[in-house]
Amino acid sequence: MPPSADVCVLLPTLNESATIVDVIRAYQEAGFNNILVVDGGSGDDTRELSQEAGAAVITQSGEGKGQAIREAVGQIEADYVLMADADMTYRAEDAERMLEPLLVGDFEHVIGNRFADMEPGAMTKLNRIGNRLINRGFQFIHGEDYRDILSGYRAFRTDSFEQLTLSADGFGIETEMAVECAKNGVKTEVVPITYRERPDGSSTNLHPIKDGGIIFLELYRKAKTSNPLFYFGSVGLLSTVTGLGLAAFVIFRWVSDNIGHEIIAVGATAAILFGVQLLMFGVLADLILSLHHEQLTRIDRLEADTTSESTTNDSDSTANESVETSRSPPRNTE
Repeated sequence: MPPSADVCVLLPTLNESATIVDVIRAYQEAGFNNILVVDGGSGDDTRELSQEAGAAVITQSGEGKGQAIREAVGQIEADYVLMADADMTYRAEDAERMLEPLLVGDFEHVIGNRFADMEPGAMTKLNRIGNRLINRGFQFIHGEDYRDILSGYRAFRTDSFEQLTLSADGFGIETEMAVECAKNGVKTEVVPITYRERPDGSSTNLHPIKDGGIIFLELYRKAKTSNPLFYFGSVGLLSTVTGLGLAAFVIFRWVSDNIGHEIIAVGATAAILFGVQLLMFGVLADLILSLHHEQLTRIDRLEADTTSESTTNDSDSTANESVETSRSPPRNTE
């Protein structure tokens, strides 16, 4: 592991006075002295307690966890960032496991899998179901199994964070980071961690229904550029099926009762045409995306071949100069 100065522990906070000191001290005992607390305007003494415990503190200029993370990472000069929640649900003892893929492997982003070792009471049944559905949806849409895309325990290289186009302000930031990693080919590793129950006196800022809906919408919105066939095709299929259902009703009423439903028939036709057009657009967009990925792959190969050829030529040139030098006659010193 590199010196602690190369790793910055990032702790987004909002009214975490009950746990922030214990969290900071736990990471200090684990050997991390570069700790940054980005506070979202807490109404308690979270900022004061963090400073007294030895952490650097900044107050975010906007609102939401996502905005806080983007703003904080922009000010971090360390090579690596270890991001965790400040509610004592994550263990500082898992930090080395989180950082290992970055330091000794070829990975750029690490996600801590809470479901690998979740203590009783750490997550409600509703949250478990919601997490499972979101992870399955992510795997279906983006083709990657990150197991726990909503995990707040992350480790990443600072330079790789700049490759991610992030705009989510709230709790959708974890989902957006996972989507961007999958879309941009950021090498991501998933490691098992322990997830603990919140201690007494600590309350969550997460609202399962509201924030869960936002996360689902974020997951679907991001499919527009990473899986356009699903993004447009799902709406197109729904519209087509609805139109066919209405058309079947109109035909049935006309045949059985000789009653026409002109307005419903017009609506059914419009729905079918709209759905078919969206399906066709989704297929074309997916084809364009595939061609785009092929072009990027070819460019990467050309750059790699050019770099390799340049290195080989430099080596040959150096070798030839060495041979010429060895063959040159010695100078007459008389």
